Amino acid sequence: MTAHYCQEVFNVLPGDPASYHVQSLNNGLINRSFRVVPADGSPAFLLQEINLSVFPEPEKVQRNYERIDAHIRASGSDFRIPCMLYFPGGHNLFTDSRGHCWRMFSFIENGRTLRVPSNTEQAAAAAECFARFTAACEGLRFEQLYTVIPGFHDLALRYRQFTQTASDPVPARSLKAKEMTEEVIRRQQYVTLFENITRAGRLPLRIIHHDAKIANVLFRRDRDEVICPVDFDTCMPGYFFSDLGDLIRSMACSEGENEKDPGKIRIIPEAYKAITEGYTRGLGNLITGEEKQYLHVSGLFLIYMQTLRFLTDYLAGDPYYRIEYPEQNYDRALNQLTLLKSLEEFLQDTYNFTGRSIQ
Repeated sequence: MTAHYCQEVFNVLPGDPASYHVQSLNNGLINRSFRVVPADGSPAFLLQEINLSVFPEPEKVQRNYERIDAHIRASGSDFRIPCMLYFPGGHNLFTDSRGHCWRMFSFIENGRTLRVPSNTEQAAAAAECFARFTAACEGLRFEQLYTVIPGFHDLALRYRQFTQTASDPVPARSLKAKEMTEEVIRRQQYVTLFENITRAGRLPLRIIHHDAKIANVLFRRDRDEVICPVDFDTCMPGYFFSDLGDLIRSMACSEGENEKDPGKIRIIPEAYKAITEGYTRGLGNLITGEEKQYLHVSGLFLIYMQTLRFLTDYLAGDPYYRIEYPEQNYDRALNQLTLLKSLEEFLQDTYNFTGRSIQ
C-alpha cells in the first residue's frame, strides 16, 4: 500500500518503478515521509509529501531551502544540512495526478531522532545545533528568502487574534475559560515588551528555524552527537528568541503540552540552564549585548504565545488544532499557562528577572 501511494513518483524516476523498496516513516506531524531504497544499490533517499494545507506554496519552501543550503556550502562552514535531490529535468518538486506534491532529500542512515531529551547534555546539544544553524546562515540576505507563514511568531498578532475571539467566543466555552482568560490578559505586558523590542530594532534579524525542538535534530545512532537539524519548512527571518523560546518550551518542561494534570507541570532548572548555555555557545561571538539582555524573555514570549493560541482555538470552537476530546485545547492552554507561571517563578528566584524588569 505504501509503494502504491507513491507509485507515480517512481514512474518518473530512473529504473523499474516496481523495484523501489519503500518504508513509511510515521514521525512527522505535518508532512508524510518515506525511506526509499533503490534495487540497483544506489543510496537510499527520503521521499516526502508536502502538506499543502500548511504550505500552499511549496515552491517557495523549496526555494528557501536551496538558497540556505547554497549559502552554507559557499561560506566554508563545516555545518551541513541534508542534500536536496532533484527529479529528472532538474525539478525540485513533482506533482502527481491527485495534486500531491513530492520532494526528495539524501537519507542519513546512521541518524536517529528523539521525542524528548533523556539528559541535559542532549538538550544542550540540540539548542547549540539550532544556534549553529542560525550562525551558519549569517550573511544570507533576508530578501532572498520567502516568508512562508507571515506573522508565525508575532506575539502582538497572536494577542489580537485572542482578543478578537474572546470578544465573540463560542458561548458555552466563555464561562469555563473566564479565569484563564483573565490570567492571560493580566500578562499583556509581554505583548508590550515584544512590541517595544521588535519595533525599536533593538535585536538583529537572523535566519531562524522557527520549529526548534529536539525531534528536529538528527543524532548519531550510537552516541549523543548531533549530525544536523532537519525540517526547514518554516525557516524565515526572525529573532533569536523564537528558537530559544521554543526549545525552552519543549525541553525544559516536566511534561508534554498534552498533559492534563497541572500539578505535574513545572520548569526543570537544569534543563533551562543547559538550553540557554547551549544556544549562546552555538551563536558564539555573533550574540549581541542586546540579545544577552533579553535572553530570559525567550521562554516567556513563546510559552505565553502558545497559551494564547490554544486558548484562542478553544474559545473559537477548535478550528485549528486537531483534538482527541472536546476540552483538549482548554487543557492544553491550562498546561501552557501553568508552565508559564512556573517559568516566571523560576526566573524571579534564580535570576531576579521578570518581564517587567526590562522595557
